[in-house]
Amino acid sequence: MCIAERRERERDLQQKKRRRQILDASKRLFHQKGFSATTVEDIAQEAELSPGTLYLYFKNKEELYASLSLRILQYLHIRVEHVNKEEGLDAEQKLDALIEAMYDVYAFDPLILINMFHLQSSETLKNLSEQLMGEIEELSRKSINAIATVFESGIEEGIFVDRHPVALADIFWSLFSGVILWTTSKKIINEEKDYLKDTLKIAFEIFSRGLHITEADG
Repeated sequence: MCIAERRERERDLQQKKRRRQILDASKRLFHQKGFSATTVEDIAQEAELSPGTLYLYFKNKEELYASLSLRILQYLHIRVEHVNKEEGLDAEQKLDALIEAMYDVYAFDPLILINMFHLQSSETLKNLSEQLMGEIEELSRKSINAIATVFESGIEEGIFVDRHPVALADIFWSLFSGVILWTTSKKIINEEKDYLKDTLKIAFEIFSRGLHITEADG
């Protein structure tokens, strides 16, 4: 490796390190103070960098907030794809594996997952760069399509109701995000009310019952 190549590699590593440093600092502050109360200056100070350096990596606070979602979307896509690629599973077993994958996605990083749900329903998306918005849209689409594949296999096997698989995936994802946001809000009001896992279990059970073909459907 020549000197120029080595310097370029070192520069890339330094940039990745600083980007991670900024993201970690913003994650801590968004958790402690919330999105609205956190400023770019706060994040720069937490990351031990100047605000000018921070702007070299992110256009604004909204981009920082949104960039945190990419990691969880990547993990979601990987987990659901693993379900689809696992051999020897029928549609019923794939559905069970998909539900387990959702618990794993939440456990992977609860804070970032909740941030992502808030992001999806806010004006923040309008302030993102075209590139970042494109990455979020692509990963979201891939994840929903991967979830839809699970339902498609059940429809083909004749055990799930014959509805559009993407619509079923949207409903499944909405159920997952809605329960998490609602139970998280309740916990803020009363910390003793931590019913997330129990509520998710009931929600998935009801969804699963409605998904299956019954004698009345036949």
